[in-house]
Amino acid sequence: MIKSRVKIRQLHAFVEVARLRSVKMAAEALNISQPAVTKTIRELEDVLQIPLFERDGRGIRPTTQGEVFLRHAGATLTALRQALDAVSPDFEQAGPPLRVGALPTVSARVMPKAMSRFLAEDTRTPVKIVTGENSVLLEQLKIGELDLVVGRLASAEKMTGLSFEHLYSEQVLFVVRAGHPLLAPGANVFAGLSTFAMLMPTRDSVIRPIVEQFLIANGISLSTRQVETVSDAFGRSFLRATDAVWIISEGVVAGDIADGLLAALPIDTGDTRGPVGLTVRAGAMSSLPMDLLLRAIRSAVQ
Repeated sequence: MIKSRVKIRQLHAFVEVARLRSVKMAAEALNISQPAVTKTIRELEDVLQIPLFERDGRGIRPTTQGEVFLRHAGATLTALRQALDAVSPDFEQAGPPLRVGALPTVSARVMPKAMSRFLAEDTRTPVKIVTGENSVLLEQLKIGELDLVVGRLASAEKMTGLSFEHLYSEQVLFVVRAGHPLLAPGANVFAGLSTFAMLMPTRDSVIRPIVEQFLIANGISLSTRQVETVSDAFGRSFLRATDAVWIISEGVVAGDIADGLLAALPIDTGDTRGPVGLTVRAGAMSSLPMDLLLRAIRSAVQ
């Protein structure tokens, strides 16, 4: 039977290549040679009798059949990891781990309150929270490296095999340090933007297309001095030391604005509002700790 000929090492290699879109990077992640990864993928393709990858410019990507197999392969590895956790000597003390991906906006605005509520439940369940770009977090969710992603709703093609629950909506802001020249009475904000350095969301971030569309629609010229970043720590430090303008989701800087450290420029960005919520694998089995964590996040938002 085909299923008896598929090896765990083949699934690991396939999932890493699919996640990283690179045999070289997958080999580094798995700590084996590139030829070994290539050979393992070919073995798996021979067993399944389908091509799993195709060329994509200078890189590779899963074929349509490969995308379908990826969802099941990721779920299989997740189930195996959960089974091993369940029989681990540390299981009774710690419980199965929960791995959560959160965008910087959520990490700053929602997760502190949510984790306080969750820890009060005393589930003895360890939680790992990682931040990053939305596309990266969703790929990790698909292959089972994360159990939950809290962030913006992605485009339809990136939501295949995933389920989204809307929690709230937020918009993008143009943020500067307190006392910035563009905050002065009578300042021509739109005309003055291009004269200052600008921090932009990265090209792979979920809000980048929204920002670009807003800039074009409002005839805003971009500064020739741009820095692309998803680091909120860098953004805060850079704005305190310069007159740069930071284009960022409201949730990341809401606390800084409330404290008077940063200020939003008087620009109507209502058109940039987008849904933020919970994304999980469609059909994934839940657990009591996961249900309690979801409830804590919903409660924190309310």
